[in-house]
Amino acid sequence: MHDTAVRPTIQDLAGAWTIDASHSMVEFTAKHMMISTVRGRFDEVEGAFTIDPDLSRSSAHVTIKAGSISTNNPDRDAHLRSPDFLEVQAHPELVFEATGVDLVSAEDGTFRLRGDLTVRGVSAPITLEGRFEGFVPSDLWGKRRAAFSASTSINRKDFGLTWNRALETGGVLVSDRVGIELQVSATKAE
Repeated sequence: MHDTAVRPTIQDLAGAWTIDASHSMVEFTAKHMMISTVRGRFDEVEGAFTIDPDLSRSSAHVTIKAGSISTNNPDRDAHLRSPDFLEVQAHPELVFEATGVDLVSAEDGTFRLRGDLTVRGVSAPITLEGRFEGFVPSDLWGKRRAAFSASTSINRKDFGLTWNRALETGGVLVSDRVGIELQVSATKAE
């Protein structure tokens, strides 16, 4: 937890929260030609979560608009929206539904968030390694605000994303592993 944030109790955090999309990010990385890392993001994300004092009963539901993908390259973005990858016309949303939370360390605010990720109509379990980043009891608009970060790595083939090209020098154009990083700011529903 950052030094400027208030150390909350579980009672401060317990309850329903809404993700502040304008202050949250969903980013990803993948290897291109096995040597360079390409970064991208999804610009439209919405969701909510509930923190229960018994973390095992906490829940979350997040929806990401597949068409909001951006890698700062219009041609690549169009390809990622196509049937070769996300097929956004038939599958306009990616969805994450939490199935459990485990506290790893209360001292440094780390946790594991388990859930099912649905991409292109295919669901698979994932685990996010998370960290509580901070809490303010009253932001500029008088709302309780908390921030979290989390990351994971998935195999895109688990979600039916199998398009690739073999390279003459060996290897493939796009890595199977995709890194996912989240920065989430949320306000508490009062």
